[in-house]
Amino acid sequence: MPLDEKKTEHEIIVRNITEADLKEVAALSLRCFGPGMSLKYEHMESQLNIFPRGQVCVEYGGKIVGCALSLIVNYDDYGDDHTYEQISGDGFIRNHNPNGKHLYGIEVGVDPNYRKKNLGRKLYEERKRICKELNLKSIIIGGRMPYFHKYKDQMRPEQYAKAVVEGKIYDPVLTFQKQNGFELKKVIPNYLPDDEESLYYATSMEWVNEEYVR
Repeated sequence: MPLDEKKTEHEIIVRNITEADLKEVAALSLRCFGPGMSLKYEHMESQLNIFPRGQVCVEYGGKIVGCALSLIVNYDDYGDDHTYEQISGDGFIRNHNPNGKHLYGIEVGVDPNYRKKNLGRKLYEERKRICKELNLKSIIIGGRMPYFHKYKDQMRPEQYAKAVVEGKIYDPVLTFQKQNGFELKKVIPNYLPDDEESLYYATSMEWVNEEYVR
């Protein structure tokens, strides 16, 4: 294979999602999360119309293989015990507040066939760039705990989250978030109704923008 073709095959591009991408990104969400938890075309269309800067994807060799979706909120308007439906406006982000202080991430997904290529990290780096660009105080996410069901008979969800953060237990989502600079705020019950692996719990995680100016 010529050198230039090899470079194209493995080229990584992080960019904003466009209207032409919506069908492909919706299919990606389905592959990542299944029919119960994935966001649909109509959700992403609404997100793109309301807050285009907050919707990004990553291309690998010309194919969209990852995405990160978000909105802006004032976190105090929701409190620590919100649900995914409340904070995301049922996935349509009609509750997006352009005058809010926090970037809230409602989905990050990488195609299962393209993991272990640091693509998720690149999506998180882009989110941090958006947070700084818009002078937002922090990024907050409600993260899944997909391995918690394996430990449900041994510990409470709060104990599990603490053990993962301390590096005593590996969790594919929570460990990744910790490695990307997010700190555990608390564990939220009844966050995502279809997340059976996490037993419907989620971790409220925050990355603070040290460049934030009041």
